[in-house]
Amino acid sequence: MRRTLRLVTVILIIFACFLYTTEVLADDLNEEEPISGLTGEDSIETTGNKLPKISAGAAIVLDTESGRILYEKNAYTRHSIASTTKIMTAIVALENGNDDDEVVISKRAAAIGGSTVNLKAGKTYKFKDLMYAMMLRSGNDAAIAIAEHIGGSVELFAEMMNRKAAEIGATNTNFVTPHGLDDPQHYSTPYDLALITQYALKNEKFKKIVGTKNSVFEGNNISNTNEMLGLYPGADGVKTGYTGQAGRCLVTSVTKNNWRIISVVLGCSTRTVRAQNSKTLLDYAYGNYKNYELLKKGMPIQEINIHKGRINKIALYPDADITLPLKQEEADKVRAVYNVPDAIEAPVQMDSKIGTVDFILDGKILATTDLKSSGTIERKDFYFYFDAIFKTWARLVHNA
Repeated sequence: MRRTLRLVTVILIIFACFLYTTEVLADDLNEEEPISGLTGEDSIETTGNKLPKISAGAAIVLDTESGRILYEKNAYTRHSIASTTKIMTAIVALENGNDDDEVVISKRAAAIGGSTVNLKAGKTYKFKDLMYAMMLRSGNDAAIAIAEHIGGSVELFAEMMNRKAAEIGATNTNFVTPHGLDDPQHYSTPYDLALITQYALKNEKFKKIVGTKNSVFEGNNISNTNEMLGLYPGADGVKTGYTGQAGRCLVTSVTKNNWRIISVVLGCSTRTVRAQNSKTLLDYAYGNYKNYELLKKGMPIQEINIHKGRINKIALYPDADITLPLKQEEADKVRAVYNVPDAIEAPVQMDSKIGTVDFILDGKILATTDLKSSGTIERKDFYFYFDAIFKTWARLVHNA
């Protein structure tokens, strides 16, 4: 009887370990699941004021240029994020590593579970090759190898990731690993993931890697797990993710007519649902919004009085372009508010900050930029007044 109980216990433990390995640690292992039911037609919610309905647990759509949020659902709630973690891993690595670096694989990296590219302990690989293996095939072993190479250890690299997150403004995020396998202390939000991706996409190497559909690693063809590449027009990144706790996750970058937006969906049930949710949000954003150029950098827009200046007025110009994605009805309501004094004291130096201009919609500031002086104006001094008096006296004498 005891032997039977012990045998049953062992079987249950083995079965539990199997479930844990295949569900919780199966990050991107099942990313070959076929996509079905995703058509090229626009979603029903493409136009109109009605927000699209999606099944994802949390989501966001962000304009990369202005940072304006075009859609949100539980966007500030903490979630497990699976391999979308590797977006941060990649940008920290790219900012601190070199393509030709030689990376030696540790036993820790070679032994990791989940999705891997079967790296061999003790073997040396090129940093650049490992980056593609990590971002296309979501190799957890590649992520650890990169982390150890850049940070010295996984733990020290995680500290680098968290410092970068704080620098970017992703303050509701905490990284424990470079791969994203489930851990209660490893989390982010759709908003923070969008911010991190917005930052990462400024890096040309990152953009190239995440936009690559197919590559070669160790003589074998590897395909990107991101189903949106080649499936959604204009899709050019970024990263998939899956664990039992996180569900199906996807961060997508799409560029149409030089306008790039980012969508994030977390907690989806299948790849098809994940792709369909992403498509619905992207269709909604591109169908309802268009970019409006509200300010052009360097173009004079307002004059201000100069007190005691050799010239009485000076033109002000915006320090940055302001282009915002707006719905038609929003474009009709948005207004510019100039925060400048009635007059300023001379002297005035070229490019001095004089004030700001805010673009406000329904009481909320959508964008702001500094207003600067378009020239240099000297102050009226003793010699100025003396010269003026002398010239006046000279004219009087001449006309007498």
